[in-house]
Amino acid sequence: MDTPKSYATPLIIGIIVLLGIGGAVYAFSQPKGDTMMKDEYAMMEKEEGAMMEKDSDSMMEGEDSMMQKGSYEMYSSEKLALAENGDVVLFFKATWCPTCRALDADIKSNTGTIPSDLTILEVNYDTETALKQKYGVTYQHTLVQVAADGTLIKKWDGSPTLSALISERI
Repeated sequence: MDTPKSYATPLIIGIIVLLGIGGAVYAFSQPKGDTMMKDEYAMMEKEEGAMMEKDSDSMMEGEDSMMQKGSYEMYSSEKLALAENGDVVLFFKATWCPTCRALDADIKSNTGTIPSDLTILEVNYDTETALKQKYGVTYQHTLVQVAADGTLIKKWDGSPTLSALISERI
């Protein structure tokens, strides 16, 4: 007759093996680094798009694709080309960067204080490789003031607040 002790060891080993297999299956089924970052950025863009729609009543009809003066918007080359009568600052921001998130939050909570001759364009640091190369941007939380033709006027990093960003521009 077998004793209960003889069943315990194989049972415990079997449970450990099943837990290990289950953990491995779970780990391999989860999105990995870049995928998670892209998914998080896509979700943030969707949320920002919804916020911008709510603010659209302050825009004139037909100007959805045009740059608004005194605003904080997602980057597009068309918006940059329309910057003939004011300053444009490109904010190279990464969703995973804590200092970028802090400046982003400060800008969003103080959009009413952005001067009417300033537009801040949010640039995705992780995906805008050609733009980073054009302006020599090598790390996130870099700010680049540009002319309407895209010419670099000034480049700096680390403005912790909107007011610091405003004071840095030429």
